Amino acid sequence: MKILLLEDELMLNNAIKEYLTDIGHMVDSFTDGQEVIDSVDTSYDLLVLDINVPTKDGFQILKELNEQQIFIPTIFITALVDIEDISKGYDLGCREYIKKPFHLEELGIKINQILKKDQTTTSHMRLSENYSYSKEKKTLYFNGEPQMLTKKQLEIIHILALNINMIVDFERFREDIWDGENIDNPTIRAEISRLKKALKEDFIKNIRGLGYKIDRYYSV
Repeated sequence: MKILLLEDELMLNNAIKEYLTDIGHMVDSFTDGQEVIDSVDTSYDLLVLDINVPTKDGFQILKELNEQQIFIPTIFITALVDIEDISKGYDLGCREYIKKPFHLEELGIKINQILKKDQTTTSHMRLSENYSYSKEKKTLYFNGEPQMLTKKQLEIIHILALNINMIVDFERFREDIWDGENIDNPTIRAEISRLKKALKEDFIKNIRGLGYKIDRYYSV
């Protein structure tokens, strides 16, 4: 997931960012609400927002994004316990509340719950330790840098990313990438082999006799 984090307590900000990065997410962190408004776009899969922050609070940010028709799953982290504040957050469309203080693992659990619900719509995903893929932009990244691949190689990555954790069989490759042409399986295997050789990390699995897959990446 590509996550935007807003937390004005620097130590907590750093701790959350380090934890989320360690478990396989891409994180951009901020300490000021206006900076978030100036930087946020639809490439983010999740917002993790503290409510009481400088310039614009978490409620204001979510309200403005709603007005701009930018709808991104949001987790509020806050010391607020007033039921009216909690109700306001859900009314604005947040998915979860986490009350301070909290264990970082609790945040990880909440994110995994959202990930499972939104698996088919997540636009930016980690494929390996250093590779990630944007389904929206149809771009493969290595350490955040876009990678130059052929059109067909990117199409292969795209169909595998769309079907993360599932086997894509040869017939599906034929239909989606070769437009239903009568391409034999060895030709498909050769194209995927060239792609695998072009990658710096081997995250495409050959499922013998069936097809290929990419497993969802979880940092260990």
